[in-house]
Amino acid sequence: MLSSRHIDKICIGAALLAVIIMLILAGGENLGILKASANAGYTYRLFDDSCVHTIELELDDWEGFLRNAAAEEYVLCDVTIDGEEFRQVGVRTKGNNSLQLTEEYGLSRYSLKLEFDHFTDGGNYYGLDKFSLDASFQDNSYLKTYMAYDMMSYMDVPAPLCSYVWLQVNGQDWGLFLAVEEPEEAFAVRNFGRDHGKLYKPDYRSLDDANDDIALKYIDDDPGSYPGIFENAKFKTSAADEQRLIEALRILASGENLEQAVNLDEVLRYFAVQVFVMNWDSYLGYTGHNYFLYEENGRLSMLPWDYNLAFGTYALGMPEPIKDPGIIINYPIDTPAEGWAMLNRPLYHVLMQDDRHFTRYHEYFDEFVGGYFEEGYFAEKLQKTAALIAPYVEKDPTAFCSYQDHKAAVEMFAKICLLRAQSVRAQLEGKQPATLSEQAAAIEAGTYKGVDVSGVDLAVLGDFDDLESAAR
Repeated sequence: MLSSRHIDKICIGAALLAVIIMLILAGGENLGILKASANAGYTYRLFDDSCVHTIELELDDWEGFLRNAAAEEYVLCDVTIDGEEFRQVGVRTKGNNSLQLTEEYGLSRYSLKLEFDHFTDGGNYYGLDKFSLDASFQDNSYLKTYMAYDMMSYMDVPAPLCSYVWLQVNGQDWGLFLAVEEPEEAFAVRNFGRDHGKLYKPDYRSLDDANDDIALKYIDDDPGSYPGIFENAKFKTSAADEQRLIEALRILASGENLEQAVNLDEVLRYFAVQVFVMNWDSYLGYTGHNYFLYEENGRLSMLPWDYNLAFGTYALGMPEPIKDPGIIINYPIDTPAEGWAMLNRPLYHVLMQDDRHFTRYHEYFDEFVGGYFEEGYFAEKLQKTAALIAPYVEKDPTAFCSYQDHKAAVEMFAKICLLRAQSVRAQLEGKQPATLSEQAAAIEAGTYKGVDVSGVDLAVLGDFDDLESAAR
């Protein structure tokens, strides 16, 4: 039997241990111990992409939510992810043209955004603050966004995690969606560490504006001249943060000492994939948006976002939309947009004026095409993913297309990607023009021969006709 003297020592020791534990929990971050919300437990739960997950939403007024979809207002809901319930989560619709057109066609399959800390301070899903549910608008394959992010990740570009989910609302099946990690705090910590830099999602006010700021053009030293950037900051920014970014844009405009202002390797890897996927709803396209801008210690990186209209299927707002698959699949990799766009996209155009960066860009393209496509990685990844989601697409009650259309789109997607890889390889080896001017000259001379695109129909991937059919 223990004496009272020993009991007292044990109690005192236990009390001291409790105090130490409390101090660690209170100030653990200073000791390198992360809060639960900073741990990336979500990466191997929801974003395990080897299976289709289940998400159930419970809303008091789902019909009212759909009627008010255009407002993009958060409402309260409970969310169950793979059997685990999370209460008081914010949910809203998301999208620009996709949201507008879904409503115009009288459909209700909206992409959604779930925010765990919108109504509850500190709310999170194993460290994740927010993710989206992508509806695969104008993507009959259900693959474009998923595969584009996989391509970015293959080239070590920080990209959102994603996985497929079967969505139910108030006990009713709603369809197959793609869960996508939103680039916010958890994303920044996962990719850049706790001492990460600043993150922005530049966007235009109106396509009729000059939008020089989202084009990343240096205007002047006044932060007020860059509303498209600073009004879309993901984290609180200071005057010093703003001046660092503006200084980076000034250096970029000068074309000198670019390594001080740009994370060159990462940006070149990003552009290799971005140019491959033929996305004109992007920085290199008509709209100039759909990217995240990351700044750390005065250096800029461009991060990927939004690929449902990639692979040559974007035409909205373009005065003369390109619909010829021969033009799109063989589009030159050294001038990936028309001249006016190139001159107004300095993060691409200025870099390519330096032979060292231009050469590295080609080397990254060679690495990407060689490893991802020519060594069979793409074919295996596509086959596994298509087989995984097929049973869910077949029973999807809100799908924008039929199951037969989906199967045709998967085959067409594979064909388009492989032909694009062939064209890029031919351009890298000098067998095919790599600029628009060289291509035009070869066509005029009658010597041009691009990759044969017989049998390619871009509309199979998703078009307005599918929306009309789904609305009937």
